[in-house]
Amino acid sequence: MRTNVYVDGFNLYYGAVKRTPYKWLDIRRCCELTFPRNAIHEIHYCTAIVKDARWDPHRSTRQRTFIRALETTGVEVHYGSFLSNVVRMPLANPGRRKPRTVEVIKTEEKGSDVALGALLVAHGYQGRYEAAIVVSNDSDLVLPIKIVQEQLSLPVGILNPHKTFSVELSKVASFRKRIRSGVLEAAQFPESLTDVHGTITKPETW
Repeated sequence: MRTNVYVDGFNLYYGAVKRTPYKWLDIRRCCELTFPRNAIHEIHYCTAIVKDARWDPHRSTRQRTFIRALETTGVEVHYGSFLSNVVRMPLANPGRRKPRTVEVIKTEEKGSDVALGALLVAHGYQGRYEAAIVVSNDSDLVLPIKIVQEQLSLPVGILNPHKTFSVELSKVASFRKRIRSGVLEAAQFPESLTDVHGTITKPETW
């Protein structure tokens, strides 16, 4: 069954690979190992380029290096926006005679879930897949999944990067699996790859 994969990059990162040694992930290989009976066709990766920070001035460089590695396997990348602002937020348990609010750095990624849902529906109508896999645990994707299933009669499964499943997504998924640590370990890129621009090397800090 010709299967397209639609990945929410931030959901994947925060759910499955942050604070692990598995950030250098070959997503195509990961999907092939998890769904060996499906012919993995197109992979669409929705993300945004992060902003560098004082405590981590090279994180956007690492991310761009990872994206280059993904593109060597035919992954198509779609970009949203990454926002970072200083905002004042209330403390959960303010003490007596102490400030009730504190300034924090609030980061947001905008556009990935919208792009993912739009691509899932559009490609379904274009006949570009016989089944789809959504790599996310975001319940905002319930509606586009239901549209593909109910109007096109195409199955849409969930590959969940998190430990627990969204109740809303579980209700609409044609099938579902969770990303296992053994698969993450087995689906790492080699230390170095090449593309038309030259050599791609796994970031040392990863």
